[in-house]
Amino acid sequence: MNVTTVGIDLAKNVFSVHGVDAHGKVVLKKTVSRSKLLECFANLPSCIIGMEACSGAHHWARALRSLGHDARIIAPRFVIPYRKSGKNDGNDAEAICEAVSRPAMRFVPIKSVEQQAGLSLHRIRGAVVAERTAQINQLRGLLAEFGLVMPKGRYPAQHHIPDILEDAENGLPGLARRLLHDIHQRILQLNQQILAYDREIENLARHSESARRLMSLPGVGAVTATALVASIADPKQFDNGRQLAAWLGLVPRQYSTGGKTRLGRITKQGDKYLRTLLIHGTRAVLAALKDKQDRTSCWLRELVARRGYKRAAVALAAKNARIVWAMLVRGESYRITPAGQTT
Repeated sequence: MNVTTVGIDLAKNVFSVHGVDAHGKVVLKKTVSRSKLLECFANLPSCIIGMEACSGAHHWARALRSLGHDARIIAPRFVIPYRKSGKNDGNDAEAICEAVSRPAMRFVPIKSVEQQAGLSLHRIRGAVVAERTAQINQLRGLLAEFGLVMPKGRYPAQHHIPDILEDAENGLPGLARRLLHDIHQRILQLNQQILAYDREIENLARHSESARRLMSLPGVGAVTATALVASIADPKQFDNGRQLAAWLGLVPRQYSTGGKTRLGRITKQGDKYLRTLLIHGTRAVLAALKDKQDRTSCWLRELVARRGYKRAAVALAAKNARIVWAMLVRGESYRITPAGQTT
């Protein structure tokens, strides 16, 4: 069978496969079970195989590449324009087959198992942090029903919870006191769990040369560095630093026509988690700005005075994204540039 390009619509148990030859003629159109998928492609000559980015896509791409095929992953939004009619598995596989053959198509870099393991740690930690926030907010709301107000902020709130629960004169009923005590104990357990994950992330950062280099950049700590290394499979997929910033959604939204350029707010496309980490890191840099005289600090002070604190934080995050790209591609650490020096 002379197959050159194949599209696979991934699923849990049943996969739709659509293949064409060098002339675009359909030569393969079938449904394959999960257990037979690799066996099916082991009997085919080396070809380009496309699939949408979804759960399991990186696993199947690695497995197909081990068989000698050129497996590629496409973002779902790039496949939609090539679907000819109604949405079903067969039409999706045909659309993927057409999209993967386009010379200007953008593909998702295939992550290694180590990168996916690192991302799993970040995802699990993020879920536990969200759960802790929900528990604190629930405790805050329930106490407010009894006229007891917790202070703002996570640290002040957790500091005052024991005092509120132990105060026998605040009018809190015994049943409510016991239930809220259970929530407080759950919050303490989540704190310990998050601390364990933070130590695991620090361990990952110590054993990753790329992460250690990124941590030399102000505003980038162990969490941000390991998340960037795990998410960016190949920094050379981006032609320059601005493309990485655009991938993270840190460039202005553009609506230009007729030779007139219109720039708006940042696009907020891409990975929200990475974008959030970069922006939170820049807030730490702004908080410690003081009277530093390096080039970036002078630029930041002028930007805060001219455009405000929040815009300056986002602008520095976009700048850091460009620097991250250069550090990963060139294998260099961050060097502070004195004021007045251009390089």
